[in-house]
Amino acid sequence: MPWQVFDHTADLGLRVEAPTREALFEEAGRALAALIVEDPDATVREQERLDVELSAAEPADLLFDWLHALLVAFELRHLLLVRFTVELDDRATREPGEAPARAELDGPVGALRLRASAWGERVDPARHRLVREVKAITYHGLWLRPQGAGWAAEAIVDV
Repeated sequence: MPWQVFDHTADLGLRVEAPTREALFEEAGRALAALIVEDPDATVREQERLDVELSAAEPADLLFDWLHALLVAFELRHLLLVRFTVELDDRATREPGEAPARAELDGPVGALRLRASAWGERVDPARHRLVREVKAITYHGLWLRPQGAGWAAEAIVDV
């Protein structure tokens, strides 16, 4: 399994591993769903799509914002999201002297930009057994870095 849940005092930690940064963000979304609902792959249908665009100066901050956006979709729209496609664009890779694209004016210079789509459905109490309340994503212990031939990250969630 490319992700694990570990105990952390009154919180839970997510440790995620993947071959690419994009896959890491996708797996982190699946891990968050598994914290919220029992057996999300078997019980949640891909009926609604949510598009997300975010940018942050640091990859770990972008991971925080990504997980937070998914949690907000659950809290406010009751969306359980289980499938993800993530594209990351590192603005720092622009050639020196190259003019920024218009879209870059919306975020910090050198920022990492995320464009993603997430699929799932609204909570159906007849089919979805919610296993815990995730109150928040935290910055405590948050990291994202290359590991071996891929990427790894940890995030702590308040439950």
